[in-house]
Amino acid sequence: MHAQNRSIESQKVTIVGACIDFILSIVKIVLGFIGQSGALLADGIHSFSDLLTDWVTWYAAKLSGDAPDDDHPYGHERFETVATLGLSIFLAIVGTIIIFDGFSRLSNPNELKHENWLIAAAVLSIFSKEALYWYTVKVAKDVKSDLLKANAWHHRTDALSSIVVVVGIIGATNGYFFLDSVAAMVVGLLIIYIGWQLGFEATKELVDTSIDQEDIKALHVALSEIKGVKSVHTLRTRKVGHRKSADVHVQVNPFLSVSEGHIISVSVERVAKECIDELDDVTVHIDPENDEEKEDAPYKDLPERAQALKIISQSLKLENINYDFEKTQLHYLDGEILVDFYLSLDYLKDSSTEEIQSHLSSAIEKLPGFGQVKVYYS
Repeated sequence: MHAQNRSIESQKVTIVGACIDFILSIVKIVLGFIGQSGALLADGIHSFSDLLTDWVTWYAAKLSGDAPDDDHPYGHERFETVATLGLSIFLAIVGTIIIFDGFSRLSNPNELKHENWLIAAAVLSIFSKEALYWYTVKVAKDVKSDLLKANAWHHRTDALSSIVVVVGIIGATNGYFFLDSVAAMVVGLLIIYIGWQLGFEATKELVDTSIDQEDIKALHVALSEIKGVKSVHTLRTRKVGHRKSADVHVQVNPFLSVSEGHIISVSVERVAKECIDELDDVTVHIDPENDEEKEDAPYKDLPERAQALKIISQSLKLENINYDFEKTQLHYLDGEILVDFYLSLDYLKDSSTEEIQSHLSSAIEKLPGFGQVKVYYS
């Protein structure tokens, strides 16, 4: 789904939830205060807190739909993750306050008033929040949003907490007044639990936890089967909001052309995106050899091309070897520089291939960091 459409759908379901949460919070807080029910008051505060979480969800959904910019070149998807972490902290605080309030009421329970109205408000909350759960979770699946999924489960915990409230009110109506306070504390625990779950998942994403290991194994196999790929190593994945990203090193024939190596990398990116749903960003590093098996920085002391060509030129001059090379190609392999010289066939009129090969090899292969020399003619 296009990012803009995804953002619109996310905002729409969040606004619907916010309107229902506003109505429920007013009804439960007013009736809880009139009926002296700490459990319904706690449930009302819970619903009122949903207004804030709905606003955060709406704002994060709006931001995450924005296109990448100079400040956020990788997009804005992680605004959802940060918002989810913020929701979890807020829920933990609200749940703790409700538990302490319920504990204080436990030692001095109140006799409830207007019990039927209290029960009716809680039952209305159960059906409303369960309906919101199913609506929100459907949209969350359609747009693949963990933040919306989290908000959906928040709606369901509201429904579960309202069930606890009904039990507490019925118990208090039958003379067990302490059950109203107990119900309030259970609601607080439920809020803390869902907050912990949200925070745990958001934190995993923020610290770049990899995607599911089974998906990684499947991806590794799929990439290894691509023609031209000799091996796959250093495969790393992570989640970025609702999307996933990966970077991978693939080993190819070291003597391929740059353009052919690029085509292989294009195939790797295509297959990776076909293998993993929501894999949006794939970085492919083409290796001429398996650098996982090499010691650290095996080429750090080798000269780069410009310096290497200067060293070669100086060495040939010292050996009185004067050839007009059509092309000189360098290969950095096995911790040394392999050199390919390209000469005109005209040189074979005066010297044999063996003589030319011997002259060039003796001059180059004794240089530190240089290896095998090959000569080609055209």
